[in-house]
Order: sequence, then C-alpha cells, then structure tokens
Amino acid sequence: MKVRSSVAPETVALRYRMPAEWEPHESTWLAWPHYRNDWPGKFEPIPWVYAEIIRHLTPHERVDLIVNDAASEKRARKTLKQANAFSENIRFHRWPTDRVWTRDSGCTFVDCGAGALARESREAQQSGYGDAVRKKKEPSAPVDTLGAIKWGFNAWAKYPNWRKDEKIGSLMARTAGVKEVHPTFGPTFGKDRVVLEGGSIDVNGQGTLLTTEECLLSKVQQRNPGMEREDYEETFADYLGIKKVIWLGSGITGDDTHGHVDDITRFVAPDTIVTMTESNPRDSNYQPLQENLRRLKSSTDQDGNPFQIIQLPMPSPLVFEGRRLPGSYGNFYIANSVVLVPVFNDPNDRIALNILADLFPAREIVGIYSGDLIWGFGAMHCMTQQQPSSWS
Repeated sequence: MKVRSSVAPETVALRYRMPAEWEPHESTWLAWPHYRNDWPGKFEPIPWVYAEIIRHLTPHERVDLIVNDAASEKRARKTLKQANAFSENIRFHRWPTDRVWTRDSGCTFVDCGAGALARESREAQQSGYGDAVRKKKEPSAPVDTLGAIKWGFNAWAKYPNWRKDEKIGSLMARTAGVKEVHPTFGPTFGKDRVVLEGGSIDVNGQGTLLTTEECLLSKVQQRNPGMEREDYEETFADYLGIKKVIWLGSGITGDDTHGHVDDITRFVAPDTIVTMTESNPRDSNYQPLQENLRRLKSSTDQDGNPFQIIQLPMPSPLVFEGRRLPGSYGNFYIANSVVLVPVFNDPNDRIALNILADLFPAREIVGIYSGDLIWGFGAMHCMTQQQPSSWS
C-alpha cells in the first residue's frame, strides 16, 4: 500500500512557512563540543573553533549554547573568556547531548498561522532579495507566530548514540515558547514519525526546497522505510509550506550523512543558488557535482522562473588517516550581518570568500579555519540552527 503523509486535524487550518536562513534571526543554537570520538586524536583544538564562531555571532544575535551540565558550562565559560569570546549575549542551557550537530538534531523553526502568510506576502512584495536590498526596519509589533517542527532523529540511521539528541528539538521549542509539531506519515495520522535532519534540506523562503535523492531516497542509511519521493514532497508542503522540491543526485565524498545538501548546494536569495563544482575530472566528486549542476540549470522556482546559478569551487581533497573528509565551502552559515564560511588553508579559500562577499554585500564574510573541525565530518552549518525573529 502506498504511504502518504498526514497532517494532524488541529494543524489543518494552519499555514507553515520555513523562513530562509538570511531572514532575521532571534538567535543561533549551538551545543558545546564534548564527544571526543567525533574528533579522535584532534579534539583539543575544537573548543577553540567554537569560541571563534561564537565570538563572531554574539555581536549580531544571541547564542543559545547547550552544555551537558554545570561542569561543561564552567569549561565553556573559561574557554570563551580566554578567547575573548565571552558575551552577555550567550544564554546557557544545561541539557545532556550525545553529539553536537544541532542542525540535524534540533527542531526546524517555522512561521505559522496568519503570520506565515503575512511575512510571505511582505517578502514577495519587495523588489529584490538578500543583502542587495536589505532595509533596516524598526520592530513595531509581533506579526507572526513561530512554531517548531520536531522531526524524529536517529543519528543519520548510522550511529547508536542518539537518544539524548532526539530530545533536543523539544527542549529548544519549549525554551523558545513555541508550538511543537511532530510530522508523521502513514495511512492513519500518528502512525510513524518522519525522521529528517536539517542539513538534508535548504529553502528559499518562498516555497522552493533543495534536497538529494542519495539522502532521502536511498536504502543506505534509510531514515523512513516506505516513504517515497511523493511522500516527502507532501510532507514538505504540509509542514514547511513548500510548493516545489528540487531533487539533486548525490552529495560529496566523505559525507557520513549520505548526501546532505548543505555540503553542496545552497540558496543565497530566493532566485539565486550557489553550488559546489570540482574542476578535476579525475576527482570522485567531479561527475556527481556536474550532474547536480545540470539539474539546477534545468530547474525553476515555485513560480516557474529559472534560477541564477553561481558555482563555488571545491577545496583540494582533505585526507586524514587515509580517509577523505567532506571539506566544502558550501557548509557556510548565514547569520544576522555575518556569514561564517569554513576555510582550509587552500588556494580556493579566497575565491570562495570573494564569491560569497559579492552575494552578501551587506554582511561581513568571515572565514573560520576548519581543517581540524572537518575531521568530525561537519562544519559551520552542521553545528548551527537558527531561530527566526518573531518581529518583522
């Protein structure tokens, strides 16, 4: 029997919209690193990388920092102070975690109800998007209501340590004071929770979503047995306000999530996409990324309009202990007034930073050295989760 997604009766009257990452944030959620097995033999520099990230975020938005316990908070405070990164704009939460990839274990914040329609209408009426036409507006009154889509989480259908992380999205929603919604699929409402990681999707805020077949449709690391392409598309429509899904093929070599899109292709404006490409035809990433580029060039947005496609170069292959690592400039994070970009002491670092600077002229582009961080198979985007502002 074909599986279809279902929406709870109480949510039928609501409209959900997942805001684009460049829309205003209330805060960025992070979890302080503690699981040494994510960086075997290289853990010591990782807290300092986190400190550098937090130092660049707190001037622009609050950082909600998850720490395991009081001892972990004490260590984090000490490191942040030593790195000149401590700020009153950090809010600590003592919640135990298995790992620290908040993009995937955390909830997805969405606009809901009349506010989703109101904000979507305002965005559509603007003559341009992104930083080229950003206008500073003083908040007047809250015009939308946030919700939290709490996906199921099972550690990428690969690792056994996930039960603490599975609770994090609910704790985030409760702390933010927003309605928590559990997507399900199946012939009867409530049959199965939809398992999904935030790194597997990217949106333009206007109704178009990017994802990959490798991550969601493969039987390798299969998150939702029984769910098919149409079921995911219906789920995205019901819970994220998506009208159009662009399916890319594969992710990059070394990605242990089996194809997350945030390593390869990202929206930077409603009509503009950046995508990673490899110049060496002998590299294992060359053909998959060329196929993704081909699909993007033939794709249209939710209104049938073509996209502007900007290519970002891949860094040279990163190998540690004989393993290819998923180094990519595509794993950048867009925060208020700043874009944090992983860099690798590679000649293409400057090229990637310059391209992103042209795309975000009103934001500071900050390169964060991630040569050690990427040994954990993730970078800026994997470790962060934005909480949108509830003000227009």
